[in-house]
Amino acid sequence: MTKCIMVQGTSSNAGKSMLVAALCRIYKNRGYKVAPFKSQNMSLNSYTTKENGEIGIAQMLQAEAAMIEPSIHMNPVLLKPKGEFTSNVIIQGKSIGDMNFYDYQHKYHDKALNAIKESFNILSNQYDIIIIEGAGSPAEINMRKQDIANMEIAHMANANVILIADIEMGGVFAAIAGTYVLLDDYDRSRLKATVINKFRGNLDILKPGLDRIEEITGEPVLGVLPYDETLKLPEEDSASLTTHQFSENKNITIGVIRLPKIANFTDIDPFEYESDVGIKMINLNDNIENVDAIIIPGTRNSTQDLYALQESGLAEKIIEKSKEIPIIGICGGLQILGNIIYDEEKQESKHGTIKGLGLLDIESKFSKTDKIVTQSTATIPENLPGITGEIFKNIIGEEITGYEIHEGTTRLIKSQPLLNIKKGQGNNEEGINDGAVNNNIFATYFHGIFHNYNFRREFLNYLRVKKGYSAKYGEDPYETQKDYSLNRLAEIVEENLDMDTIDKLLFD
Repeated sequence: MTKCIMVQGTSSNAGKSMLVAALCRIYKNRGYKVAPFKSQNMSLNSYTTKENGEIGIAQMLQAEAAMIEPSIHMNPVLLKPKGEFTSNVIIQGKSIGDMNFYDYQHKYHDKALNAIKESFNILSNQYDIIIIEGAGSPAEINMRKQDIANMEIAHMANANVILIADIEMGGVFAAIAGTYVLLDDYDRSRLKATVINKFRGNLDILKPGLDRIEEITGEPVLGVLPYDETLKLPEEDSASLTTHQFSENKNITIGVIRLPKIANFTDIDPFEYESDVGIKMINLNDNIENVDAIIIPGTRNSTQDLYALQESGLAEKIIEKSKEIPIIGICGGLQILGNIIYDEEKQESKHGTIKGLGLLDIESKFSKTDKIVTQSTATIPENLPGITGEIFKNIIGEEITGYEIHEGTTRLIKSQPLLNIKKGQGNNEEGINDGAVNNNIFATYFHGIFHNYNFRREFLNYLRVKKGYSAKYGEDPYETQKDYSLNRLAEIVEENLDMDTIDKLLFD
């Protein structure tokens, strides 16, 4: 019979995803078949599975930690916020449309819960252990009746719950005690232990507080997880961009436009693993200085973010900078770089059809068509024009993989395509090509394009040599460091938490 344990948090970003990933790796290393599960997730960072469905990026990472293929059943409900209390609702990988919070909670609650139960049962038939992640806090008592993410799922799965709290946020003991107090007896019966996360300092100073929390809750503190700055793992929430410390002062600096509706910003993660590459987030009112290339990333709302770029004046700064350095667009960034985005039915935003930056000779269009969600494969064609052709001349014909999550199609006018599609959708309904190129400007619908090491290496080597540095070769630092981080994360948890008690909560 499948065994389950659940990790809930005193707040968002408390460390739930991290602890679930660690437990997946720990029990995988012990020889178990392990799967992660998050019933309902709210995130703009998503991943396309082999079923061509969307899940949260955290569940993709947790599947990697468990060394299994990610599946839509690991995150059966995904909410992608669009603003004004509206989200795109994705159930078992497929979008069922945009809806406001009230309609979702009151009209689709049962449908979502049924999908959650079905997906959980599918995983239960395939795996020995399921490590479940909650969402936000279980103490949102005003929404308990509609809960399908925390205690309702713990009861459904008959899972004991570990509560994790982030000490960096301040008020950690109040957050733990308050969570226990706000839950009724039925829900509180599931809470069996507590973990404190992101601690820096002398643990002896913390001990009186740990003893008192155990007295208040009647349950053990499993341990305190130290803050480890050497760990590098993908972030799930755009809120993390506010607190995440990017290294800017390196030989090469990649400027990333922080769009108001930025999505799938994990596309830039591989650059953080390059020892000589820094990332500089550029806000709407910032000047563009001291960067060697600019990436316009994905966005949940292309026309609204394009309008924001124009109103702030940043659009003109990007256009001016394109005369000096490469400009790259990914997904929504591709659409923004074109001549125009047609949105006659105002599907994206109230701005409707809007002129783009005009740096690529392409046109994009939104219509009432199905959302494109697919894993994709392509090759780099011969005769790419200008500087882009110079950048990728050594990998012509090489296979590039990625995943597509986009609404809208794009038509090439005079710009040439960046990639030739082997599998996927790319720019248009024919699925022949993807992206566009104009001298030193290139763009693609492929999320994860810079996760392809040779593609990233050739791009960075062009920038390195241009600045007088040597080209770099060798192993992919992203894949090497990510796997190291997952293993190190598991070690940190095993070294600092009471694993005997976790075993009992899971197996007894």
